[in-house]
Amino acid sequence: MIIKSNRWVILEHLEDPNDPIGRHFDLLLEDGTSCRSWRLKTLPSKESQYVQCTLLPSHNLKWLDIDESVVSGGRGKAKRFLTGIYKGFLPNDRSKPLRIHLEGKEWQGFLEIDKIISRLSTTTQGLP
Repeated sequence: MIIKSNRWVILEHLEDPNDPIGRHFDLLLEDGTSCRSWRLKTLPSKESQYVQCTLLPSHNLKWLDIDESVVSGGRGKAKRFLTGIYKGFLPNDRSKPLRIHLEGKEWQGFLEIDKIISRLSTTTQGLP
C-alpha cells in the first residue's frame, strides 16, 4: 500500500463578523483539486488535545500557499499559522472518521477527526 503525502495548513481566521469570538482556526487538508476543511474553535494544546471542529465546505487550493489575505464576502482576514504535509488517506465519505499523520516544523503526530471532535496526539514543539 502506498501512503500518499499531501499538504495541510491551519489558518488563523480573524475579524469574521459571523464568529462571536472574532477568532477561530481553519484546518485545510489537500484533497485532489480542493481542500477538505474544518473550523476549529481553538487549537489543540499540550493540556487539552480535544477540540471542537465543524466540517466546512471545501476551500480553494490557493489557501495552502497564502501567507495572509482578506477573505471574500467581508468575512475578515486569514493568515497562515501552521503548515506541513500529511500522510494517510481521507475517506471518500466525509461523515466517516479520519486519522492521518501530520508533519511540520511545529506539529508532528496523529490527527483524528470523528464528527465534531478533533484530537491531535502529537510530539509538539512550539504548540501554544
